[in-house]
Formats: sequence, C-alpha cells, structure tokens
Amino acid sequence: MSAEPRAVHISELEIGTPEGRRWAQARAQFGISAFGVNVWTAEGIDQIVISEHDEEQTGHEELYFVVSGHAVFTINDDVVDAPAGTFVFVRDPSAKRKAVAKESETTVLAVGGTRGKAHEPVEWERDAHALRHWATKDWDAAIAELSELHAEHPDRASTLYNLACAESLAGKSEDALGHLRQSLQLDGKFAEYAADDSDLDAIRDDPEFSAIAGQANTTGPSS
Repeated sequence: MSAEPRAVHISELEIGTPEGRRWAQARAQFGISAFGVNVWTAEGIDQIVISEHDEEQTGHEELYFVVSGHAVFTINDDVVDAPAGTFVFVRDPSAKRKAVAKESETTVLAVGGTRGKAHEPVEWERDAHALRHWATKDWDAAIAELSELHAEHPDRASTLYNLACAESLAGKSEDALGHLRQSLQLDGKFAEYAADDSDLDAIRDDPEFSAIAGQANTTGPSS
C-alpha cells in the first residue's frame, strides 16, 4: 500500500538565514532521497536569492523555477531574465550561477541531482538547520546545536566554521578562533568566506585571525 501524500505549506518550513533570505528545506522535510530540492526567498529588491556557486564537487545538474516575483540569473557570462513562471536549467556542474531578485518576495525553487547516481545530501544542508538561530540571535542555542553536530562529525569543516561564527557573535573569541583554525585546516576554501564574513568581525582584528587565514591561503583545501 502506498504511503499517504504529505502536504506542508512553505511558511511551515522557512527559516531565516544570516544574509536575510528565507530557506524552506523541502528535501529534509519529506525525507527525499532521489534528488535535492530547496526553496529560497529574497525579501528585498536586488537581494541575492541564489548565492553564487558551482556544483563541481557534487556533479549536480540543477533546475530552477521562479515561483513568484522576478529574478535575474547569471550563468557564467550569460544573463537570463526570469520573471515568475520561468524555468532555468544549468546542465554543466562547473558553471558559476547566481540569481538576484528584482521584486520583493521573489521565490525560487531549486532541484538538483547527479545523473546516474544516488542522491547524497551535501554537507551544508546537513548542518544549516542551525542557521535558524541567527534570526533570533540565540547564539547559545546555535553553539549548543552546532557543538552536538561537531561531536557527531568532527571532521566536517562547514560545521566548525558555523560554530566559529556563532561563538564570535556570542563574544567567545578564544573558542571561535580555535574552531575557525580547525575548519580552515580541514578545508582552506573557508578562508574565502572568512575574509568578509561579518559574523567574524569580533575576532577579525586579533593577530591570530590573520595567522589562521594566512596559513589556509598558503596550504589550500585539504584533500
């Protein structure tokens, strides 16, 4: 006997993100294992709705659908105007892509997967649920949740990086610097994020911050 269909309104799934977007974790909500699916909403005009990224690491093809509002996508050097009702498909995993909202409350559905391969949730999705605490500025709750995730996955660089951000915002500079160092030792790409991440402003002037970022830039991502 087939399982009963499940229906959830987007408002029940959305969480705020540090950069001010809203994110509905559709894949995690339904336990979807065949493909990745998330929904992003930009509250303001000229706000990023899909952050610039590529899918080289995952090999994902991605299909975007503008549910409401109006977005403008940039895919490598190509600009795609995408009012509500527009599909935008990016076949090449190495292509850089991003989207900017041209109307407030622009919502974009993103679906992705690797051809011929079972879907595996990416690292950022596994621990990004803790980002809901950024909207409430409950840094103690964020630290507790991310610390638990770190205990379960001690070699996950993204968890360590987010933990360092929460600790920086909570005024726990020593802890933040320590976890930032560990994160960058595991994956040097986080040095690029740290360079202008306002969450780390509280520790940016510390000499150790420069030493950590400089060492990561020298060594590069760990394999």
